[in-house]
Amino acid sequence: MKTIFLDRDGVINRNPPNMGYVRRWSEFSFIPNGLKAIQELTQNGYRIFVITNQAGIGRGLYSEETLKDIHRRMVIEITDAGGKIDAVYYCPHHPDAGCECRKPKPGMLKRAAQEHSINLSSAYFIGDATTDIMAGRRAGAATFLVLTGLGHLSYQDYTNAAYYRRANKEESRPDKIFTDLYTATRWLLNNDS
Repeated sequence: MKTIFLDRDGVINRNPPNMGYVRRWSEFSFIPNGLKAIQELTQNGYRIFVITNQAGIGRGLYSEETLKDIHRRMVIEITDAGGKIDAVYYCPHHPDAGCECRKPKPGMLKRAAQEHSINLSSAYFIGDATTDIMAGRRAGAATFLVLTGLGHLSYQDYTNAAYYRRANKEESRPDKIFTDLYTATRWLLNNDS
């Protein structure tokens, strides 16, 4: 079965200006055509999983209960728009915690694969940051960078020669780069057979 992993912030929803984290539902705002993209993926037989770092919990900025409420409301809006999220996986840990789930580690993807019988080599991971691309590659999935959220900053890295002198090119280079989730979806629907 066709599978898509989506990062949340910067891919599905806008990053809130100057806050760094979506701390409550009122700060959650879908990126234009994001709902339509998820609806079209759902209608074309893709299973969709959200894979998101949420260090705001580990930093004490919001509670796990608040995050679960945000995800519940997000899933309801996606469902009302004709899409479906099969599951949401999140890393609640502080960046210094050394956990196995925080991207760029592939722990959340591997857990989803085990729990949902996913063949990672035929899955796609769509994200807006180098950590997303690295997690997807480490899990064995194809990776797409979108230029929403942090994507424009990651894209500048990919086009900067100095970045490539100090980075592992293969591990952090996406397979494809798209403007946003909707353009990535259109490409998938036309090219993934």
